[in-house]
Amino acid sequence: MSMPPGVYFLSGNDAVAEGAIIAGCRFFAGYPITPSSEIAERLAARLPQVGGIFVQMEDEIASIMSIIGASWGGFKAMTATSGPGFSLMQESIGFAAITETPIVIVDVQRAGPSTGMPTYVGQGDVMQAKWGSHGPYEIIALSPSTVQECFNFIIDAFNLAEKYRVPVVLLMDERLSHLYEKIIIPDPKEILIINRKKPKTKENFLPYRADEDLVPPMPPVGEGYNFHVTGLTHDEKGYPNMSPEVQEKLVRRLCDKIRKNADKIASVETYNMDDADIAILTFGSVVRPALRAIKMAKNSGIKLGLIKLNTIWPFPEKIIQKIAESLKAIIVAEVNYGQVYHLVREAVAGATNVILLPKMGGTIHAAEELLNVALGVK
Repeated sequence: MSMPPGVYFLSGNDAVAEGAIIAGCRFFAGYPITPSSEIAERLAARLPQVGGIFVQMEDEIASIMSIIGASWGGFKAMTATSGPGFSLMQESIGFAAITETPIVIVDVQRAGPSTGMPTYVGQGDVMQAKWGSHGPYEIIALSPSTVQECFNFIIDAFNLAEKYRVPVVLLMDERLSHLYEKIIIPDPKEILIINRKKPKTKENFLPYRADEDLVPPMPPVGEGYNFHVTGLTHDEKGYPNMSPEVQEKLVRRLCDKIRKNADKIASVETYNMDDADIAILTFGSVVRPALRAIKMAKNSGIKLGLIKLNTIWPFPEKIIQKIAESLKAIIVAEVNYGQVYHLVREAVAGATNVILLPKMGGTIHAAEELLNVALGVK
């Protein structure tokens, strides 16, 4: 059974595991890697209790290919990793995108590049989450900033994966994964759970013919549907077809099913923005010092607000563009040397000043750092 409704004291990693179970995850394949290993450890114990399957694989490539296969077998499936393992998964993420396989990947970011600092925080996988595999495709990436959101957002991740038949990445970071705090687990009856759309008929069935929402129904394995799954460019029958027209049609649909629904998917929260002149834009663990900086700013004579990204991909550019119209500056605080910063600059298109406040070294920004930059805005 899933954990009974109530108040709990959990880490971010534990909250992800429990939220995944409530979302319907019944297959996990993974390889231990700091700082995500506790997700696998908890699911190794919990999945058999709910009739699920846990498999420790020999590496991250095998892990993601296993969950792709499990998804086609009818399971809601997930893996968890960190930077180096996420790099190894990129080719398979592209395969999941072209085959429209709903999977969830938890990437607990750590300080990089390469092996980097395995036990320290980082946020350097933002661009990799979107552009890591080759060719044009779209994914969805969510970014929690509290343990409660780790629980809530992993449920959202499964729902989005099933609704749009797309890989969804939960972009966490080390600081949040090992943070313990109070969370509330609601009654499962109060939680929205979305399951994949099934074909209406077996007659003249075309497995890759999409409905108006650009998402084709996913045939259940073992129920008499004939279909073919390939990473090659394929027609609506699912068979390889190398014609330019088929490639054009397929790739446009793979991208447009996310792009045309970006306004529905993208999520941003704002704090203290009603009369703010300056905003800190951030995500993940940096939200906490940003909120403290806003409290400190009340005695400093500046009007400081927060733009909190819940969704990084698709990037909420329309929302950011609208907010920027009334601001003197946006300070982009991220634990890397500038990734979201470039997206914000492109979104605001010169409407306001965009300032990068990067952070490396395996730690996050202090509230005083954020406030000092805000005080220096002319």
